[in-house]
Amino acid sequence: MPPELHTERLLLTPLQLSDAADIQRLFPQWEVVRYLDSHVPWPYPADGALSWVRDCVLPAVAAGKQWEWAIRLRSAPQSLIGCIGLMDQTDNHRGFWLAPAWQGQGYMSEACSVVTHYWFEVLDRPVLRVPKALANTGSRRVSEREGMRLVGEAQGEFVCGRLQRQLWELRREEWRRGLVAAATTGS
Repeated sequence: MPPELHTERLLLTPLQLSDAADIQRLFPQWEVVRYLDSHVPWPYPADGALSWVRDCVLPAVAAGKQWEWAIRLRSAPQSLIGCIGLMDQTDNHRGFWLAPAWQGQGYMSEACSVVTHYWFEVLDRPVLRVPKALANTGSRRVSEREGMRLVGEAQGEFVCGRLQRQLWELRREEWRRGLVAAATTGS
């Protein structure tokens, strides 16, 4: 099981089967799913979250191939607002979603920061690669703020259809330099 992670405003708890009901309530919204990979079923089935957590996430976590967290506000730790995960897959190391009510407030950048730290410093991985739909400007901004750079483009299949797919990358040395620069400038 991955450890619990904390930020100034967030609590990231290891995803559990008991989180499936909250996921099922929040996840199946077009604003959340449209730019996700086409393997996400749409319309989302009534047991979609339970099946995903039970049959996909928990076995991958047990096998040491995935690390998945529920995102919660520290001020309301009982309520899940999204999920973020790391995967040991080729060119697909991190994925996330956040319910629309909490988007645009910097929560995902905050969650990504602590999860990226976990990827590089705890899991000791040399590179973080994240695919995304070109049209997903919110996700792209998160990557840009982290210092990631675009390293590839191709067509991809998403829930909303065929779109341009981008691959963003951050190397551990670049990430560490960014931390030093931020500490030096006080930002």
